Amino acid sequence: MAEAWLNHTCGEYFEAQSAGLEPGALNPLAVEVMAEAGIDISKKKTQAVFDVFVSGQLFAYVITVCDEASAEKCPIFPGPATRLHWSFPDPSEVQGSETAKLEQVRLIRDEIQAKIEQWCEEVCLQTATM
Repeated sequence: MAEAWLNHTCGEYFEAQSAGLEPGALNPLAVEVMAEAGIDISKKKTQAVFDVFVSGQLFAYVITVCDEASAEKCPIFPGPATRLHWSFPDPSEVQGSETAKLEQVRLIRDEIQAKIEQWCEEVCLQTATM
């Protein structure tokens, strides 16, 4: 969700990519709540952070979004990038009925959106004044 929001919000400044330690299928609830917000992530493929690392790409920013309980498992990406950590709950860990899970994932989506919009505004303003 964070990759999609970043590309949607300030894609003219950045190209976001996401990767995980254990890539797998997209969370169907995340796909659904992003579609509600007008962003289609249904065709996105997950990728392993190792694959991104060995590709040799360089990044201006590396942003991890693991929740605090999982922070020790967040990947460490080498290189000169500015590193940021934003703690969000893991949508795959939500509990309850399908309705309750959907509502929790909506809240996570909204938290991610707010953080990214705030960050993009700050960074884009800095970029514009350089």
